[in-house]
Amino acid sequence: MSAPVVSLHDFAIGQLHNLLRAVGLADSTKTATKLLGEALGPGSRLPLSSVPHWPSFVADDHSPVEFSVALAQNERPTVRMIVESIAKKPGKQANVGAALKVLDKLTRKHGLRRDKLDAVRDLFLPDDPQGAFAFWYALIVGPAGPPAVKVYLNPDVQGRDHATRLVAEALSRLGLSSALPAITEHGLRRPGLDRFSFFALDLMDEDHARVKTYVSHDDAVVADVVGAAAAVPDVDPGLLADVCALACGGTGPFTGRPLMSSYTFLSGDTDSPSGYSLYIPVRDYVQDDLEACERVLAIMARCGLDTTPFVMALASIVRRPLGDGAGLIAHVSLRLGRPKPGVSVYLSSEAYDVTPPRSRALLV
Repeated sequence: MSAPVVSLHDFAIGQLHNLLRAVGLADSTKTATKLLGEALGPGSRLPLSSVPHWPSFVADDHSPVEFSVALAQNERPTVRMIVESIAKKPGKQANVGAALKVLDKLTRKHGLRRDKLDAVRDLFLPDDPQGAFAFWYALIVGPAGPPAVKVYLNPDVQGRDHATRLVAEALSRLGLSSALPAITEHGLRRPGLDRFSFFALDLMDEDHARVKTYVSHDDAVVADVVGAAAAVPDVDPGLLADVCALACGGTGPFTGRPLMSSYTFLSGDTDSPSGYSLYIPVRDYVQDDLEACERVLAIMARCGLDTTPFVMALASIVRRPLGDGAGLIAHVSLRLGRPKPGVSVYLSSEAYDVTPPRSRALLV
């Protein structure tokens, strides 16, 4: 008897089901899995194969979904998914079309607020999008209320040389033009090495919706990200430096995938962002996922966080010994400032492939 055919859609939904149960969010399973299924688009219904039907850049193996668990002191965990919608006949423009159809459906069903997205849509969704992607979703499942929806847009979508201009215009349209100098002064201090890499919007009511700008830091050292974080008041530079060193095994320079800063703007912000996060691609700075796990546990201890939800989440996703690959634990991020400090750990679906462990020689 032949094995049943499994689609990417069913595989990812099964992973989400297990993850939600593992971190105590089982009550949200029905709504969240349906939302993920819709966001993945019609192309996700094709059977899983050894070669992805579309080479998504969401994950190293080109899976169009990545999970994460957000943790904070005295708070229940939150599960998030980054998703690229896949069209029946995948392509950059076709996938954007599929994503926008999903957006129309989600808007009707969940009352999403698209005011901010509509204000910048012509900037980030041209007819001929360039760069690695044009439109990704983030789906956020917490212990209370319906899932939240966020969109990621690509500053490189009109070409990398236009990214700064694009972000500046988007911030201006959203009433945040006076905040750009703070980002430029702190986050874009190294020409050719610091650059805008994502622009994100919450699709919710004005009072709670965030605007986020992301800056990648090539060949950075710890001091560079501490300087980038100085754009935000009340950031603990010692904690930031410690977490960065724990995740990367030193103080740099970090020559693998770049570290990334994000600046969070809340309602009422004008001159400076309220929050700062550092995203660290830990998979590039470890030999395997066993080492990555050890580093994440050390970071959580440094931040005074209960490690149980992370351990349970990892156990629900992993299908192999941690020492057999590098990339299941893809990123770890530290959130500082408003609205809620904490740590997030990003877990790859590995629907298509597993990145082999790295030798020590590749890490130095």
